[in-house]
Amino acid sequence: MFCDLVARLRSDALFLVVPSGCNNLKMNFPDPHAKIRSIAAAAVFAAAIVVMPGAMAQSTPLPARVRQPTPAKVVAEHMAAFSACDWKRLMAQFPDDVEFFAPNGVTVRGRRAVGEMFAKIVKPPAQGGTCGLVVTTEHTFVVGDVINVQWRADAPFLAEPYRGADAYETKDGLMAAQVTTFDAAALKMKH
Repeated sequence: MFCDLVARLRSDALFLVVPSGCNNLKMNFPDPHAKIRSIAAAAVFAAAIVVMPGAMAQSTPLPARVRQPTPAKVVAEHMAAFSACDWKRLMAQFPDDVEFFAPNGVTVRGRRAVGEMFAKIVKPPAQGGTCGLVVTTEHTFVVGDVINVQWRADAPFLAEPYRGADAYETKDGLMAAQVTTFDAAALKMKH
């Protein structure tokens, strides 16, 4: 009798379930090496289920950089890309050594890490993202290549507008650093 291994993924843990009657993997195989090959194949399959989602997230290619001619255009593109919930446009703005400073002392360093952060944000609200927010500038204060923006975010799913501020430091037509007060947990959602 041949017993199949069944792999089941629950949250981020992998469970291998051996159907009853398999007698603790003492299966009957016509070839003595078939059992080893079968177990090895099941192990590779199980590892692929665990490793592939993370590897796919890490291997998502970052788009080519698109430099803007002025610091103001860098910020305008960032706000438009965020409002459009467009991950590729957002990521086209950042150099490899970008630093993103968020509330509560959170710092995200590097283009790939910022890409992973934005991948969590540019999803529908039902999936924990903020797609649908439209960001509007209320006040701007420029100091050199740093553009400070006080903004308002509106969306059909918000009970009230959300206000925040960002400081955008640009260099060579890209977003070198950003300091933000944005905290998605503070959004007041409609019930």
